[in-house]
Amino acid sequence: MSVGKSGSAAPADPLARGLGVFSLTLGLPQIAAPGRVNRLIGVRDDATTRMWMRIVGAREIAAGVGIFSTRRPKGWVWARVAGDTLDLALLGLALRGRSDRPNRTLAAAGAVAGAFAADVLDGVRLSRGTDGAQEQQPEQQPEAPIHLRAAITVNRDRNDLYALWRDFEGLPRFMAHLDEVRAGDDGRSHWTAHGPMGMTVSWEAETTEDVPGERIAWRSLEGAKVHTSGTVRFVPAPGDQGTEVHLEMRYELPGGAIGSMLAKLFGEEPAIQVKDDMRRFKQIAETGEVVRSDATPEGALGRRVVKQRPAKPLAEEQLAEVGAEGAS
Repeated sequence: MSVGKSGSAAPADPLARGLGVFSLTLGLPQIAAPGRVNRLIGVRDDATTRMWMRIVGAREIAAGVGIFSTRRPKGWVWARVAGDTLDLALLGLALRGRSDRPNRTLAAAGAVAGAFAADVLDGVRLSRGTDGAQEQQPEQQPEAPIHLRAAITVNRDRNDLYALWRDFEGLPRFMAHLDEVRAGDDGRSHWTAHGPMGMTVSWEAETTEDVPGERIAWRSLEGAKVHTSGTVRFVPAPGDQGTEVHLEMRYELPGGAIGSMLAKLFGEEPAIQVKDDMRRFKQIAETGEVVRSDATPEGALGRRVVKQRPAKPLAEEQLAEVGAEGAS
């Protein structure tokens, strides 16, 4: 199976890019493991400090995503300066009564002070227009939509696969981001999908091309919250070895570049989604169901894969039990 993707955005200033990566790298563990970060910087780990750590992490992620949403992220860099000031104030309060290891807390304060200096430097450079990059046009060109292509070979007749895909209300069986599709009698349908951080979005779509056994094309209606279009083609595989299913999709995520970055951060990266969707389509077409395991209870989902434990030898007691069961 092959998957392709195009469409991206990034700040022109190298220092701004570095600060954006720093924000995202710092923010994720602050949200996912606030207790561990508290202990790392010597702050007493309790419900209050975990709450503040998550708030700081959310702010860091917002700043990082904001920096990567524009070529000249002056406002977002100055937002980091304000955030650094708040972080220094919180660390100062921690040193007064919520620090178990003051040396670690002081080291964290020193690191924040260094980040503060870098943020101020870059903020001043961007404000003066001396970031070393060529000036953009007064109106920046809109970001190109995400363009995805994927293909997979399925051991079924193409007419069967066409019928399976043409049942739009059954698409959520293998398209993990879809919650529901309601098909109408006029070639239109209502789609509901979920995204990162619990976001839900709905839109109306219409079928623009429908050739039985060959291809189906669709697009969202004008004014829809999600601008999307797609085509799926069913081509006989060489040597009478089933059918090649070719999927091509274009769409713009809600929130533009910010929405795209959040999707990647929270495991909703579009290229991974379409890859998993095509695999599940193949499984349903060939076996009638999605293959599941203890590690992947919902199938091969890129978003929710159970963390697997490393293999380790059985203890002596367990070996004895296995031997007794074999003897019986």
